[in-house]
Amino acid sequence: MLVAVENRGQRAGYIAMQKVSAVTKKSVAKFVQHPLPPGQPVRNDALASLVEIGKTQHHTARVTPPDKAGEWLPWVHIAIGNLKAFLLGTYHGVSSKYLQEYFNEFCYRFN
Repeated sequence: MLVAVENRGQRAGYIAMQKVSAVTKKSVAKFVQHPLPPGQPVRNDALASLVEIGKTQHHTARVTPPDKAGEWLPWVHIAIGNLKAFLLGTYHGVSSKYLQEYFNEFCYRFN
């Protein structure tokens, strides 16, 4: 899963989520074309395949220990936690066949 959350200081802005079979340079390049305007500042956790973001965005990567991830990418972790609560509370389980549709509904409601 790829997740992008706009950081508006004390609150989150626009959110996008994409189901992927693997986080590869190709899947990342395809994902950032849609939700992110060129030159947008982007922070991530320095996964090797995410360097693809730097071709179109102002990219800052940082290797982050798990206990500090909430400081570097706070809204991403909150969004994923809210997604889990939404799926379990609303559907009580989901099918991987329709996972992208569940992501789309969550993002639509959030945005």
